[in-house]
Amino acid sequence: MHERSTTQPHALRPSFKASLQKPLLVCFSHLRWDFVWQRPQHLLSRAARHYDVLIVEEPIFKAGAAAHMEVSERPQGLAVAAPILPEGLSHEDAIAEQHDLIEDLIGREAKRPRVFWYYTPMAMAFTSDLECDLCIYDNMDELSLFRGASQELLTLEDALFSRCDLVFTGGMSLYEAKRHRHRSVHAFPSSIEFDHFSQARSLAGDPRDQAHIPHPRLGFFGVIDERMDVDLVAETAALRPDWHFVMIGPVVKIEPESLPQRPNIHWLGGRSYKELPHYLSGWNIGFMPFALNEATKFISPTKTPEFLAAGVPVISTPITDVVRPYGEKGLVEIARNARDVVEKAEAVLARPKEAWLAKVDRHLAAGSWDKTWTSMHALMRSAMEGNSLDRAASSRPLYVTTPAE
Repeated sequence: MHERSTTQPHALRPSFKASLQKPLLVCFSHLRWDFVWQRPQHLLSRAARHYDVLIVEEPIFKAGAAAHMEVSERPQGLAVAAPILPEGLSHEDAIAEQHDLIEDLIGREAKRPRVFWYYTPMAMAFTSDLECDLCIYDNMDELSLFRGASQELLTLEDALFSRCDLVFTGGMSLYEAKRHRHRSVHAFPSSIEFDHFSQARSLAGDPRDQAHIPHPRLGFFGVIDERMDVDLVAETAALRPDWHFVMIGPVVKIEPESLPQRPNIHWLGGRSYKELPHYLSGWNIGFMPFALNEATKFISPTKTPEFLAAGVPVISTPITDVVRPYGEKGLVEIARNARDVVEKAEAVLARPKEAWLAKVDRHLAAGSWDKTWTSMHALMRSAMEGNSLDRAASSRPLYVTTPAE
């Protein structure tokens, strides 16, 4: 076992350590807070109104480092803790170090009401003996189907299902797959900050790195990984060399060299959540070229309602949680191959937007991240107080962004 620092970083705000006015919510996440603004950021920034929120990230390994926890504040009123561990630790030692660092930070026993909120079952390996008053699994993806997933993850997910009080799922297909594994499963599909993305409908002028790109433009934003069908992007771009494909997002888990290179495909890299409406305002079509593989079987892309709020027509491959409800309601075009994409795009480019946009707005009016968090928090309070809604049986979804027309 390597030497471990016992000093706490000065960045841990005194109000976080000393506050007794709010319960403590500790989130264990496989996603870094500063990576891409998505479901965890939307929900936990809202949770910070009611809880002292601490995000515990996966460890960062550094040569020659003494094990310690780096804690820093974020503008959303929460703290992010990153375990810093020396390179070369065995898997078992890394688990032990994370356990001790987290116990040093928050204590084994809860001194005030304490919620554990899991995005990754892997955190059960070093938190299962720490006390909490409420345990939640926000199951936003089927992590076991992602590239590099281990058998250990499946075992630890079973343990998490046994421990948690509430399970939230990031989409309807994932809800249907998990509803029988726990007594209290609730579907909360991807939602929307309408005011943020609807700015794209009225913004004028392009960001500098997009201004030179000709129209028509088909755009994508999000993480670029094994879930993207890069062959579909290449084939569609080859069929229409006068159309331009604007691809925004960080490249992870695949080699950047594997991305198709053509004069009409523009890989711009990551952009901030704040910047996205400025890019979307200049796109003619939103393109969601998801591969149909194990990693996309249960995804519920947050970008679907975000494109729609921006007033950008969308073409997507047939992802279940896009087909239902967006494709079935005529809000999103579904395409299975490059020629299908071209055919749907030509139809979209030729049609007036007014009737489609009115239908989009009626659909989006029923949902928001504020409403999602309010519904989740109501379940949390009921569970915490012991007044839950029939915890002997799995519930139907309490809130789903599929309003009746």
